[in-house]
Amino acid sequence: MWQFLREYLSAPDTIGAIAPSSRHLAASMTASIDFDKAHCIVEYGAGTGVFTREVAAKKRRDTTYIVIEQNDRFYEILQKQFHGMPGVTLIHGDAGNVCDFLREQGFRHADYIISGLPFTSLPRQVSHRILSETQKAIGIEGVFTTFQYTLLRKTFLENYFNIQRIERVWRNLPPAYVLDMKLKCCHGKQTSAEGAV
Repeated sequence: MWQFLREYLSAPDTIGAIAPSSRHLAASMTASIDFDKAHCIVEYGAGTGVFTREVAAKKRRDTTYIVIEQNDRFYEILQKQFHGMPGVTLIHGDAGNVCDFLREQGFRHADYIISGLPFTSLPRQVSHRILSETQKAIGIEGVFTTFQYTLLRKTFLENYFNIQRIERVWRNLPPAYVLDMKLKCCHGKQTSAEGAV
């Protein structure tokens, strides 16, 4: 908790949270993943590894899990927890290079990408680069899931994706919205959880 708060205070635009995500948020973030069928899962901005632990515990041993973290201190924490774990590839780098990281692991597309990045506070051009690369990375079948503390960037996200689900997770500090998305050009009508918006 204190480590997370310290990193937030040093870089609020890129950390975007004052505390690690709850297990309830982790459960919602991974609810759409079909772990029996997933060949490649990617995570952006893993932080202290709350979502990472959830995915690592549920994925098949032969599923490739690419975890991307740019923050130096959080990457060190992830290394201590997950280095050497079968199928887990830790990358100290920029989520905007996700397509390069996929190719390095032998994949054209990811089946699922989950993101802890704060698109509400990230500079618009940084968000544009990451989301544009994510469109390529998930292909026509993949799912992109992110959480945000507000829906201020909902319309911005809809420029890139069709939102398939919005769920409010109250048991988190602060409460958060989880959004499942697919490629805008390839999927149909947007739906949202009852009472979420």
